[in-house]
Amino acid sequence: MLFSKFYAPTLKETPAEAEVISHKLLLRAGMIRKLTSGIYTYMPLGLRAINKVANIVREEMNRAGAQEISMPMVQPADLWQESGRWEFYGKELLRLKDRNGRDYCLGPTHEEVITDLIRGEVRSYRQLPLNLYQIQTKFRDEIRPRFGLMRGREFIMKDAYSFDKDDEGVNASYQAMYDAYERIFTRLGLQFRAVSADSGAIGGSFSHEFMVLADTGEDTLAVCTSCSYAANLEKAELKPGAPCTETCAPFEQVATPGKHTVEDVAGFLAVPTEKIMKTLLFDVDGRSVAVLLRGDREVNDVKLKNMLNATNVDLATPEQVQAWTGAPVGFAGPVGLKVDAIYADFEIASATDFVCGANAADAHLLHVDPRRDITLSTDAAPTGYADLRSITLDDPCPACGGPLTMPKGIEVGHVFKLGTKYSKAMNATFLDENGKEQVIIMGCYGIGVSRVVAASIEQNNDANGMIFPPSIAPFEVTVLAMSTRDEKVMTMGREIHDWLESQGIDTLFDDRDERPGVKFNEADLMGSPMQIVIGGKGLEKGVLEVKNRKTGEKRELPVADWQNAILEWRKEVMKEWGLA
Repeated sequence: MLFSKFYAPTLKETPAEAEVISHKLLLRAGMIRKLTSGIYTYMPLGLRAINKVANIVREEMNRAGAQEISMPMVQPADLWQESGRWEFYGKELLRLKDRNGRDYCLGPTHEEVITDLIRGEVRSYRQLPLNLYQIQTKFRDEIRPRFGLMRGREFIMKDAYSFDKDDEGVNASYQAMYDAYERIFTRLGLQFRAVSADSGAIGGSFSHEFMVLADTGEDTLAVCTSCSYAANLEKAELKPGAPCTETCAPFEQVATPGKHTVEDVAGFLAVPTEKIMKTLLFDVDGRSVAVLLRGDREVNDVKLKNMLNATNVDLATPEQVQAWTGAPVGFAGPVGLKVDAIYADFEIASATDFVCGANAADAHLLHVDPRRDITLSTDAAPTGYADLRSITLDDPCPACGGPLTMPKGIEVGHVFKLGTKYSKAMNATFLDENGKEQVIIMGCYGIGVSRVVAASIEQNNDANGMIFPPSIAPFEVTVLAMSTRDEKVMTMGREIHDWLESQGIDTLFDDRDERPGVKFNEADLMGSPMQIVIGGKGLEKGVLEVKNRKTGEKRELPVADWQNAILEWRKEVMKEWGLA
């Protein structure tokens, strides 16, 4: 590819809309252009990277035994109503009507469509196991699309669905996909970690997220330094501690005028924040629910939602707080509280002598003993206590007790054991060996293809631009001719370019009549991992200059044996990326 013919409109300045580094560099390098909020045109350079990711994904999915199909993006509402997700999915589901007034949606995911396909075709256990996948444009109507390809409304995704006759089969399918994902993200040249995760709106009983480790990631991970434990913060579990066997003096009410926050109350009463018992009030599917935790802890909404098997969990409004407690916000407490349910975090059982709100304005209670003074609900938490808070660096690893780290991560893949959530709701069944009808067991496996490109940039960049791994770089090698007026330079450049292309190595030949500084800057900006510089003086000396974009190392290679020299140097660069 000649740069003079390639459409790559670069920008010198970063557009004001760009917030994270990948968004800035994708725009500056001419890889994407915004059409409207959260929706982008993929320019030639960007599409080349996306297609390379897609091809690696496709190769490994095929290797794992999955078969590629393509399903419609526009989906009829009746399938979503049948599964129960038409209302549950929320406003992120873009709903529309056709000319006949029938309801449809733009698919953010395809569980309903694939289940409908299978239930009409698969009748016997002999047709199982089966794994079908697609790589397709999806749409999710994000309330605040941002960060370019990291959180857009329209995106390219690979989703696969497995169908099995029993638990043993689905476990094997899940492991095959997990292993395929390990190979995919290794081949993509990414530093990643598979972590236990919550299944969210997809549903299912078991799942792992594949996270690209990057300081700009939106997700926080809990990773043990002593064992293999790793989990998303939403999923990271905490074990109950030893129950407290002591008690304290009877509780008494004290005035705390204008002291609403944990810090205010702790300072006013001269007690540590861990001795404050927070009472958080929630509207859970129309029920009033109180959650108790230490004042220095944060509630984990996902754990609470899962424990209660709830659809909607919302903090109570000031009006609801007033109605439920008889007091303004900041003075709620569990003693005598009249709500539908009260649950306490495990840590509350491990201590006594707490301070909490008195359900009266400007008042708190001292010397509260949870077992003596509070009646907990046991419908969702058998003992009244549950894991309801977010893990911290001070907590031990729940698997081995070792210390934790909390790196940031960007989710690029997710694997789920769906079980029979969709097949049961939509009557996808088969006849077993005994001729008895059974419900198909499903798994779901997604990769954000377009997001992978952004995540790679977030992980690999410097002050000069992006640094692509060779496996997904739009051009693995950029050949830069320092003088277009020097016929020897241009002839050598074309010869190297043509030979590299013949070896299956995507190469860009910068044949433009531009200053060397412009060429160097744009080669760095576009992230080509290998640069070959051809200059008149170098040819006179019998050398080519090469640059490893990842390390910044420059060296000279002999012109006399340039093919072998370039191949050997390329092996070194690939090894730097773990791709040798």
